[in-house]
Amino acid sequence: MAESPEMQIFHLLREVTVEYGLRQGEFAARNGMHPTDVRALICLLDAERAGTDATAGWLGERLGLNSAGTTAVVDRLERLGHVARARDARDRRRVLLTVEDRAKELGRAYFGPLIDGTVALLGGFTEDETGAVRRFLTGVRDLMDGSDGGAGAGSGDRDGDGDGGGTGNRGGTENRDGGGTGNRDGGGNGNGTGDVAAGEGP
Repeated sequence: MAESPEMQIFHLLREVTVEYGLRQGEFAARNGMHPTDVRALICLLDAERAGTDATAGWLGERLGLNSAGTTAVVDRLERLGHVARARDARDRRRVLLTVEDRAKELGRAYFGPLIDGTVALLGGFTEDETGAVRRFLTGVRDLMDGSDGGAGAGSGDRDGDGDGGGTGNRGGTENRDGGGTGNRDGGGNGNGTGDVAAGEGP
């Protein structure tokens, strides 16, 4: 029985999701990071782009990590020179997290060709076609945000050690912010669909 056009698109989306997750896993391994670290960087890049103050608590909520797990991820990224902690100038009790230029440069070096190719591909679409793509992807994202679980439940890394041994990241659906599904040889871990911050990666 032939697949409907809608199911063909769904399976294409899944294929892209898996492939992009593999790329993120390769990027993490190449730069001495866990897939959880890459998800954290993408969350922080998205926060910067949106003008959102990113605290450790905010990051932990986005990643589905507990306090200790979030601290482990931030400490690791800070040691690698990818993330900086700074006191909020408006509220000295708060510590904000920012992505360092080094991390942005690494992301751009690795993901730049994919970003440029995607932008060029979209440049060939009409305004109506681009709007349709945006509506579709936004709708899928919103469906995942509203999910109460499903495939992927239990595949998270709540303790932030990058081994995938945690109890799940909000049923496995919240990680649209990034995350590798492993290396191409199947040796990696983590999950998520990814969300490239324009021009920065990962």
